[in-house]
Amino acid sequence: MSTQVEPRTHWVLPLRAALQGVLNATPFADDARWAAFLRTGAYTARTLLAIGIAVFCAFMFQLQSPLSAATTVLIVANPTVGAMVSKSLWRVVGTIIGATIAVGVMAVFVQAPVLYFAALSVFVGIACAVATFLRFFRSYAAVLVGYTIVIIAAPAFAEPENIFLSAMSRLSAVVVGVVVTAFVFMATSPRKPSGVLAKLGDAFRDTIRHAWIFHIAESERTTTHATNAPTGDEAVLELLEKREEAETAPSFRNLPQPVYDSRAKLLAHMAGLAPAIEYAAADDPDMLARIGNLRLGLSRLTGLIVSYHPYWLTLAEAGDETHGVHALMADTLARILDMTETPAWLENPAPLSACLHDALKALEHLTRDPATPLAPAMLAALDNTRDALVQMDLALYNLTSLRREKARAAIVPYLEWPMALRNGARGAAIAMLAGMLWYVFHWSTGPLLILYVVAASSLLATLPSAAKASPMMAAGTALGVPAGFLCHTLALPRIDGYPLLWLSLCVFLLPGVWLQFHPKLGLPAFGYVVFFLMMLSINNPITYNDLELTNNWMTMLAACALLAIVFRVILPADHRLDAARLVTSLSRGVQKLARAPHDRAMQWVAWEGLQLQKISRLMMRLSFIPTGLDRQGYTDAAFAALSLGRLIVRLRWNATHASLDPLARRTLDAALESFSTLRQDPAATADTLRKASFAIRSIPHEEQGLALTRERTVSCLEQAANIIMAVPGFFHHNGPIQHPMQARRAAEPVSTMPEQPGLRLG
Repeated sequence: MSTQVEPRTHWVLPLRAALQGVLNATPFADDARWAAFLRTGAYTARTLLAIGIAVFCAFMFQLQSPLSAATTVLIVANPTVGAMVSKSLWRVVGTIIGATIAVGVMAVFVQAPVLYFAALSVFVGIACAVATFLRFFRSYAAVLVGYTIVIIAAPAFAEPENIFLSAMSRLSAVVVGVVVTAFVFMATSPRKPSGVLAKLGDAFRDTIRHAWIFHIAESERTTTHATNAPTGDEAVLELLEKREEAETAPSFRNLPQPVYDSRAKLLAHMAGLAPAIEYAAADDPDMLARIGNLRLGLSRLTGLIVSYHPYWLTLAEAGDETHGVHALMADTLARILDMTETPAWLENPAPLSACLHDALKALEHLTRDPATPLAPAMLAALDNTRDALVQMDLALYNLTSLRREKARAAIVPYLEWPMALRNGARGAAIAMLAGMLWYVFHWSTGPLLILYVVAASSLLATLPSAAKASPMMAAGTALGVPAGFLCHTLALPRIDGYPLLWLSLCVFLLPGVWLQFHPKLGLPAFGYVVFFLMMLSINNPITYNDLELTNNWMTMLAACALLAIVFRVILPADHRLDAARLVTSLSRGVQKLARAPHDRAMQWVAWEGLQLQKISRLMMRLSFIPTGLDRQGYTDAAFAALSLGRLIVRLRWNATHASLDPLARRTLDAALESFSTLRQDPAATADTLRKASFAIRSIPHEEQGLALTRERTVSCLEQAANIIMAVPGFFHHNGPIQHPMQARRAAEPVSTMPEQPGLRLG
């Protein structure tokens, strides 16, 4: 019997395991996967329905290129109705501007092809640069400006006098696609209240929990009293306590990996909420009235998450005297977590605000208590905790207030000029190169070549890394060539009516539409569906020419190769250099904040919001660098720069408003001025801050209020000096990231003091 059972078991068990794996991979495996499957299916059905109606209307209106309406549907379609509305609006605006430029350029350079291509490349470059600057779907206005010029001009190259008719045809196709998409998605999407507010409430709660973990761990470190922690955080707390026991020197601490993972997840969630607010405001008037407050609230929450690692630095030498501060903070945050268990707190935030204000009063009582030692570590814990509570209270107000503030702080978008100029140069170069290839070789399908490379370049300019995305866009487009061949040979010749045409389009577009929101396949899928339609010869009327079709397909393959060559070879990205520029910008931002005149009005949330944008881009650039860099160290150091800015704001306030001794005020002003050497010699800046701290502490005092202000100033100066000396390689202009990848010091940690150029040996 054993000889019969063993062979059967040999194949039955692997087969059973394979079947179980297949079942687990199906959408029916769990509720979350099934819900995602249904959402993707509903979006795909709406998109294909909109394509069918848009193409039908284009044929009915006798438009010259009916599939342009279908292309518009694919570009503006979005599962979020607000995003779709915003995208549609800016697409129409961009099309109008692009049509106007196309007619003007053709009119001026109708008899000078080379000058026409030069002017075209200039406008395409400007459009790509502007698309890099603009945020969210506003960038599509610039994208449309870029390739609408070519789309309109391409049919009129042979007959320039028809340029105006071509512009009107293109604009009509876009309007048809936009209107049909809006009608289909609004009619078939369930109208329900925006869930953005609930997500922001969850973000507030997650931020509170992130802060609670730090304070409860610090409270456990400074006392033998054990506090009960929720089971989900016990492992993290244990790791933090072990790390605390191992740390002895006041350095910039490395945190356990679960804390890093949790922080990264939180920051990614915050980044995803920013466009969600914009899209909800485009669809909901109530959200539009609150959009300014919600932006500020999200920025404050992100700043709180970022500030807690550098805050940890200041606690290295804290002893039992800080236990009361952290126990109070942990208890306050635990009560807030209890009060936010249900979403109803968003309608009545008064109890939460009262809890935060009670904690602030308790901290102030601790500060004024004569029994409280005015040690730097104690004052650091008091001031940093009070600052965190104030930010939480302001974030709570921003998220829940229904009133629009009259003097609202404006967070200025960060304009990354090097990246924008590079994308502009790529767009201009590829447009000029494609035009000259057509002009020199008399390529019969030259307009199609220009059309693709300009459209793809404009779309890539909106992505974080155009160079990295260009091969994926080219690969998706290349897949459209065999799909177009199959459509022209198997489907289109057998069509005898519009229903079959729509069904054929749905069959070939279905894979690309379904995969558009896949994390890794989204961009190739988008390139496939958009440019597959461009390669189909379905005009009004439909004509078939095998030689012309083959020429078109070969042209598209050549255009894909040209796109990858320009973006990856001729003008490649240097992510290390981009990251170094962002590091320099963050350091200069700290310098400008410290050296700004005291009488200049300064809004902390505006400065912080600008720096957070830089940090977000820096983290993205660091993720693109494969090896040879202390990525985690530079991320933590960027967060430290933000916390250094918080300390500078306190010092500036003390220098302007606090009741400091005149000699102490002059010493503080000199200390702030020392930030002028931060990028040349961070050690000298830190040394000046420490000397100023010692000098201010040595000034005699009589009043208790003056003593408290003096000690707070001393504490801020010492914290600032500690942060600078923890990551001197970040602030120094000759830090590791400023060196080429092959340089000797390029891989050094950010905590290393860089060599002075004049002191190098060997």
